[in-house]
Amino acid sequence: MQPLQPMRVDWVATPPPGAYPQPSRRSQRLSYGGPPNYPVPPRWGFPLLAWRWPTAVPGTVDGADSVDNVRRLGKSVQNTLWLLVVLAVWAAGSEIWRYVLLALSRFGALDAGVVTASDAMVVSSAALTFVCWALALVLMVLWVRRARNVAATLVGYGPSRSGVTSLLLLLVPGVNLVVPGSVLAELEHAVERRSATERPRPSKLLRWWWGTWVASGLTFWIIVLWQNLTSSTQALADGVLLHALADLLLAGVAVTTALYIRRITTLLLPVDAASLRLMRVLEVKDAPAPPLRSVRASGSPR
Repeated sequence: MQPLQPMRVDWVATPPPGAYPQPSRRSQRLSYGGPPNYPVPPRWGFPLLAWRWPTAVPGTVDGADSVDNVRRLGKSVQNTLWLLVVLAVWAAGSEIWRYVLLALSRFGALDAGVVTASDAMVVSSAALTFVCWALALVLMVLWVRRARNVAATLVGYGPSRSGVTSLLLLLVPGVNLVVPGSVLAELEHAVERRSATERPRPSKLLRWWWGTWVASGLTFWIIVLWQNLTSSTQALADGVLLHALADLLLAGVAVTTALYIRRITTLLLPVDAASLRLMRVLEVKDAPAPPLRSVRASGSPR
């Protein structure tokens, strides 16, 4: 028999549970363990967004008079105004069709269905145009108030008239043909960052708006006087043409107003880098010579 080989045993010493004091949870939270280490590349990150106004972030609480709110409300006003343009042109076309039917009635009786359809178009287009005009007017007043407040914050001076005074002057016949133009001219003056001592000079677009606004207001009063002072058949036919002219002028006011709102909103918002035209220097003329560099010795360190 062979002798038994001794068995090899490796002893491993481990501390018993509770041998060392465990750090408290507070110390674990306060201690800095270095930068985060992830076993796999994280799939989260910041969104790829360019710089924007802080109020544009959804869920943030901001004031009513901010640039972003002016932009949003201006977009709503523009959509309403373009709808008003369509309805006003429809109303003008309905009035012109009625005038054509009046001219044809001189040569004979008209079909009852055609006359009924013409009357329905005139009444429905006039009603929808009035409702859309009233809505656009209310939104426009709110937009002007917010835009004036934002412009006053940017330039450091306010308008010459308060909002309540300007609103009350809109209710005065005759005066309401002049005051809106001056209010919009002051707003344009402030948005362009001009001095408070400089006299406001309306732009070409604002002068077009002012002209169509005055022409539309005068046409409205001419129609009122025409209907109350004349009663002949020819006068009634001419009144139909006046209504068509008033609708077309209203469409012109709506178009120029929408363009004005877009211009003012663009001036209030920061410049978009994507809209800038990139340029490069091709040649420099009459530039001073650059200063001469000192001569460095061959053995000196750089």
